[in-house]
Amino acid sequence: MATIKIKQVGSPIRRPEAQRKTLIGLGLGKMHKVVEREDTPEIRGMVAKIPHLVEIVE
Repeated sequence: MATIKIKQVGSPIRRPEAQRKTLIGLGLGKMHKVVEREDTPEIRGMVAKIPHLVEIVE
């Protein structure tokens, strides 16, 4: 299965609770942390909800 790498580039400080929980759901929480997840529609949807906090790295 294909995977994607997701990097946190924004801080969850002063963000709505739903955005913080989405970051935690992706396995992120600290700036510049990179996680590798399966490339599924669910993960892509989570990334699409918080594009200002994360980026997909190649």
